[in-house]
Amino acid sequence: MNMKRVTRSRPGRLIAAVVLAVAVGIPLGVTGAASAATPLTVAQALAAQDGRTATVTGYVIGQPTATNTVLTSGFTADTAVALADQAGETATGRMLYVQVTAAWRSTFGLLTNPSLRGRQVTATGALTAYFSHGGLKNPTAMSLGGGATPSPTPTPGPTGTAGPDAYYAAAAGRTGPALRTALHGIIKVQTKLNYDQVWDALKDTDQDPANPSNVILLYSGRSQSKTSNGGGANDWNREHVWAKSHGDFGTATGPGTDVHHLRPEDVSVNSLRGNKDFDSGGGAVAEAPGCYTDADSFEPRDAVKGDVARMILYMAIRYEGGDGWPDLEPNDSVSNGSTPRLGRLSKLLAWNDQDPPDTFEKHRNQRIYERWQGNRNPFVDHPEWARSIWG
Repeated sequence: MNMKRVTRSRPGRLIAAVVLAVAVGIPLGVTGAASAATPLTVAQALAAQDGRTATVTGYVIGQPTATNTVLTSGFTADTAVALADQAGETATGRMLYVQVTAAWRSTFGLLTNPSLRGRQVTATGALTAYFSHGGLKNPTAMSLGGGATPSPTPTPGPTGTAGPDAYYAAAAGRTGPALRTALHGIIKVQTKLNYDQVWDALKDTDQDPANPSNVILLYSGRSQSKTSNGGGANDWNREHVWAKSHGDFGTATGPGTDVHHLRPEDVSVNSLRGNKDFDSGGGAVAEAPGCYTDADSFEPRDAVKGDVARMILYMAIRYEGGDGWPDLEPNDSVSNGSTPRLGRLSKLLAWNDQDPPDTFEKHRNQRIYERWQGNRNPFVDHPEWARSIWG
């Protein structure tokens, strides 16, 4: 009897509710109040831009600034985030633009919290266009992870970042050439920086854990002020661990600006290393204790030998020659000149074994993934993969 009265008095609303529920995949029988609390996927939210209140869960891709533009680094404001169902999504058409109002900006704004990129966020608000794009506005709840809370003062929840296991899902169980192909397909999806942005990136990725005003220089091991970067004596500059002349890729956006192999280093030590290959032996380097060099090779200090090896191996997997850049590959020579080769591979593999990733290197890899490029160095996460690929 009650059902008949509801049906007769408000048939339009009931029919509309059923149609909307079917359209976005909400089970029939769920009430309007419950549907707002049941998280939708981003795809469902994009299909239901009708102004109703809904809760949506997705991964933070970046900061939307226009209908078809989403920043994934160099964030400029705390006012909006773009969510997607996949952490690696690149198509703006599959992203939901979520307005971040003043109450939530200290926790969910990307300018203030750039490490949110790649993390899962749940938001409740009105499903309506933002930047003339499918969106969610005037949020009443936001939280990290898969469930929103209505607290007016947002409190950070557990990390929702898609971990390395999920990131490398396409490489699971593979070895040899198949592993190499899978890893290339994974890590080539990245945000590309210009050469000026590298300065800011290095000040973040190579920050001294004991002094946030400083960076750690790769070969020298010295902690030095972030502001002393440049070209003067005892300044630090941007060292290309894979020497840019090995393939002649310069500093144009691409391998020449990939922060996974760019590190802070003393200007004169950087010059001394030049474009030499890596090997053991030579005379001591005065400003870089533990480093040695001769006419054709450079040996880094013990604490970063593995770091150097893993950066070289990353470059070889990332740049396979299919995207307009040279096909980079390590070999066992120390006389490679301007060819896209760098040695000595046998030594690099030994250094990878002898000096496993430490806390600093792991943190750096995560920072590049979360804040700057959106991709990882697989050999930091899985150093054993080096031997699987190169023997």
